[in-house]
Order: sequence, then structure tokens, then C-alpha cells
Amino acid sequence: QVELMETGGGSVEAGGSLRLSCVVSEYTYSDYCVGWFRQAPGKEREGVAAIDRDGEKAYADSVKGRFTVSKDNNKNIMYLQMSTLKPEDTAMYYCAARPFAQTTLDEDRYNYWGQGTQVTVSS
Repeated sequence: QVELMETGGGSVEAGGSLRLSCVVSEYTYSDYCVGWFRQAPGKEREGVAAIDRDGEKAYADSVKGRFTVSKDNNKNIMYLQMSTLKPEDTAMYYCAARPFAQTTLDEDRYNYWGQGTQVTVSS
């Protein structure tokens, strides 16, 4: 069973930055596609960013130019650097993984999920 754990959420003012981390408990982590998703109150969960084993990245249009996804294969950690945050970025953020696959923001294609970390951006 693959386990994921997110950290780094918190409260920040608009225009600020946060970095989320996701630790993946899988020794073949480097072969995985890992992604970030978010869900705001009353809204459906949406894909934010993803990175696959080849380093190919994908971003939602709403975060392009502001968010950067990366991973450290030696430490089994994935990061989401969020800059120029907006109130509409407020949501619960989840990391997810799918083994041996190309990058995608389709949540139905992910097999393993973390518990989430809250990000709140005030205006």
C-alpha cells in the first residue's frame, strides 16, 4: 500500500507564497506520476499540477506561471511551490500518485491519495 502525506499548508495573505510537500512511501517512487489536486468548499476537486517519472509537467491554466511542481527522487518527496497566491487558491490540497504512468490532471487516473493540507489565502 502506497501512503502519501502532505505538509506545508497554512494561512497567507494574497500575493504571498507557500510550499507544499508530499512524502511518498514507495521505493519505486521515481517511476510514478505524482500530482496535486485541490478542493474548495462547495466545489469539485480539480487538478492543479502533476509531474511524471520523466519530469514532464502539467499545470491547470489557473495556476500557470504561479505554481511550480517538482520532485526529489532521492527523498521520495514532491513539492508544490505556490507564489502570488490569490483568495481563490483557498482549498484543501491533496497529493496523489499513479504508478508507471504519464502525467495527467485527471483525478480518476490516480490510485493513491494523501489526507490533504489546508491552504487559506486572505485578501
